[in-house]
Amino acid sequence: MESPATARPYRFAVSATFNAEPLTPFLRFWGEELNTALEIEFAPFNQPLQTLLDPSSVFARNQDGLNVLLVRFEDLGALHGAERLKENTTQLAAVVRSSAAQLAAPLLVVLCPPSHPSPDDEHLLLAASLGETPGVGFLGWRDIVRLYPVENFRDPLGEKLGGIPYTDRFFAALGTALFRHAHALTAPPFKLIALDCDNTLWQGICGEDGPNGVVLDRGREYLQRFMLDQREDGMLLAIVSKNNEAEVLETFQRNPQFPMGLRHFVTTRINWEDKAGNLASIAQELNLGAASFIFLDDNARECAEVEETLPEVLTLNLPAGPDAIPGFLNHIWAFDHPVVTEEDRQRSTLYQQSQEFGKALKSAESLTHFLETLQLKVAISPLAEARLSRTAQLTQRTNQFNCSTVRRTEAELRVLAAQPGTSIWTVDAADRFGDYGQVGVLILVAGRDELAVETLLLSCRALGRGVEHQMVRHAAAVAESAGLATIRIGFEPTSKNAPARLFLESLRGSAAPASGYRFSPAELKQARITASAAPASKSPKPARQERRRSIDYARIALELSTAGAVLDRVRERSGGDTHAGGNTEQQLAAVWRELLDKPAIHAADNFFDLGGHSLQAVLLLLRIKEQFGVELGIDDVYSGTATLSSIAALIEARQMEASDPEKYASLLAEIEQLSDEEVQALLAEQERSSPPGD
Repeated sequence: MESPATARPYRFAVSATFNAEPLTPFLRFWGEELNTALEIEFAPFNQPLQTLLDPSSVFARNQDGLNVLLVRFEDLGALHGAERLKENTTQLAAVVRSSAAQLAAPLLVVLCPPSHPSPDDEHLLLAASLGETPGVGFLGWRDIVRLYPVENFRDPLGEKLGGIPYTDRFFAALGTALFRHAHALTAPPFKLIALDCDNTLWQGICGEDGPNGVVLDRGREYLQRFMLDQREDGMLLAIVSKNNEAEVLETFQRNPQFPMGLRHFVTTRINWEDKAGNLASIAQELNLGAASFIFLDDNARECAEVEETLPEVLTLNLPAGPDAIPGFLNHIWAFDHPVVTEEDRQRSTLYQQSQEFGKALKSAESLTHFLETLQLKVAISPLAEARLSRTAQLTQRTNQFNCSTVRRTEAELRVLAAQPGTSIWTVDAADRFGDYGQVGVLILVAGRDELAVETLLLSCRALGRGVEHQMVRHAAAVAESAGLATIRIGFEPTSKNAPARLFLESLRGSAAPASGYRFSPAELKQARITASAAPASKSPKPARQERRRSIDYARIALELSTAGAVLDRVRERSGGDTHAGGNTEQQLAAVWRELLDKPAIHAADNFFDLGGHSLQAVLLLLRIKEQFGVELGIDDVYSGTATLSSIAALIEARQMEASDPEKYASLLAEIEQLSDEEVQALLAEQERSSPPGD
């Protein structure tokens, strides 16, 4: 989710049934952390249906980002009974489903906490109503507080004064969850997790403690179950361990109670060679880029060596204490998978089929005979609504055989499919080694003089079978049907898509670097895989890659894994550290700097003269209550004569009143005996003695 200098800012468009603008500093904080330029825009207060339906709303205008719909059940009629709630929720879900198809950006529906306790399964009503609508995600508040616990999320005063029902701490949790979801939707996906064995998969060293002497403590049991969940979500698992292979195999054999077994790993490297070399070997074997790898090891030195040799691999040093492991894993954003397709769930099986294909290819008596007996079946079909998720995923994940490398969301594909002259085709493949599911995407645009192949991509696990040849033959048939004599296949070269370029060159069309490869329909209709065009028995060693991104996932997991930590960091950056010392006026000035985004505040400054508005005034009152333990009224700050100094004095007076009523009453009586001139003199003296704001 990093933004290059030339990229458009990532846009959060937010519609809520309550005042959600306190989210802003937390979204901006994460934008700075992840080097992402942001734009944040809020829809009018409590207009979710209007925002979804209005063709000029903040949702409709959002082309590059995430649309966020924040709702509470009580705002949907829960306080008026179960029937009203069900009716309004059903209506909202229906509008969400119908509107999502018209939105260019994905939509995330978030069910936020109610003001009063509610059943644990309340979120099921809305989640079930939405179903698996393409382009729509769902997040329940219990999932948020499971990751970012907030003990007291309600703020009755804020709700009363400005429709702000939650504390800053909960807004910190909510903003973090929203940004984390957006990051998972946009970040290049990881594909494989490589795991060490000793003191990672289990506690102990199998070569010293023996296969029966290793222990599965609570933390490592959690790790094993966590990794199985990752595998279910589509991640490949591998073992990379410096060990005697026989001892590791025996450890798995003698510990059938382990959640993980050898069958769960797509490949292993158990030897005494350096781990970076083993990771590179796995990348070559599976035909994957090392930049899609996560490596997890308890040994800091081994981690440092991998980071030095293969900086493109995300290397994670597992915490030493078993109790720290669950929290660490749960807060590594790279493990997030907001969209999981059926192909994801079958990925390990599909790669095992691909490995069987490779073994059979190497041992075949002749390549020609192997191809003849492959029993390849290819189905090319118009894009169906149910295929949107997988099709978008292929555009985002496929690197090697991808001619354009254009990444698209489900919403973007839906909009593109509706354009005149455009057709989107999905490609499924199967052979005698198994059914590979959807492996390819073909996007064709019929113009006046030619058919443009806007997207031609194929999953690497289906390469070398002749699927790509059937795809271009299909493009030729579409061109002939439209009466077009030329087919142009655009190509955007990258460091990874040499296989796509070699395929296009093998077709022997005319190539112009600026405009793509051109063919006649007759030329492409002759495209067939031959022995010379088939892949070599050994793939070339992948080229060294640069680090895929600068995001420090481990630091986020270790330092920013709680709502309190995020809240403190936001306030520190704005100069509003809640733990800072100093007198009341200095602490209050820090709050003003944070809310008003001003570098300096002075004793005689007025909150509204500095640009404050009514919402910020409400936030000021909430911060005063939180930080100083006193409750002021809106009239105490909403005044042309209220200054930083006078409000600080009022806070101190209220604190004294609460802590020592008798002393406060005595002081008040003393002040009432003073003349107006004496009061003015005291105030002037106080102002002269007050230190200036910084």
